[in-house]
Parts: sequence; structure tokens; C-alpha cells
Amino acid sequence: MDKFSKEIRSKIMSKIKGKNTAPEVLIFSELKKRGIYFKKHGSLLGNPDIVFPKNKIVVFIDGDFWHGFDYEVRKTKLPDYWVKKIKRNIERDRKYRSTLRVQGWKVLRIWEHQVLSNKAYVLRRIIKAIQISNSGL
Repeated sequence: MDKFSKEIRSKIMSKIKGKNTAPEVLIFSELKKRGIYFKKHGSLLGNPDIVFPKNKIVVFIDGDFWHGFDYEVRKTKLPDYWVKKIKRNIERDRKYRSTLRVQGWKVLRIWEHQVLSNKAYVLRRIIKAIQISNSGL
């Protein structure tokens, strides 16, 4: 059971950004600085945060809480409502990534904490995927 009423929970949730989060904006900015062309918030399955159409690469920058980073550890401390919500998100994310791969897309999943703690590592991963794609491997 949620400790907030439906009205208050709705107000709280409406303030949470779904697009252009701080980790996304950091990566968008770094890719632009390097002159790397990409589309933001593609209209593909799962609405990837970054799409490289020419290379058939998509990048999801997932929030740690919402997408279940360390879910097995965290779930014991969460109310049942959040356990169910996050579990559904995890299952949906797996399905979307699998479907995109079957459709020929390379899928990169990056966690929010990775961007915030080691932006250079994340950029290397993305750039390496583009380079591999360009080399035809």
C-alpha cells in the first residue's frame, strides 16, 4: 500500500522527467561536441533515448530505480506497489530489447549511475559501437 493518496502520488509522479533527464543531457552534449549525429528519443519500440539510424544502434539510458538496477537487493526494502511496478518495467525492457535485436538493432543499455560516475566510460562504449558498425564487423 502506498503511503500517499492517489492524488498526491499523481502529483509527485508528474514531476518526474521521462525525457531529457540529467544523465541523458550529459551524453547528448558530449556526442554533439564530438560532431556525432544522433536522434533523441526515437520513435522505435521502447522509445530509445538515443538512436543512430545509419548504424542501427539504439541507446537506453535507464534510471537506476525505475528500471531495476540492483532490484534483487532493493526489492526487500520496497513496498509491494513498487516491487510490482519495477518488476513490470524490467520485464517490458527485456521484451523491447529482445525485439529490437531481432529487428537488427544493436542495443546499448546504460545505467543512470554509470553516466553520473563515469561519463568517459559511457562515451567510449557508444563510440566503440559506432566504430564497429562503421567497420562492418
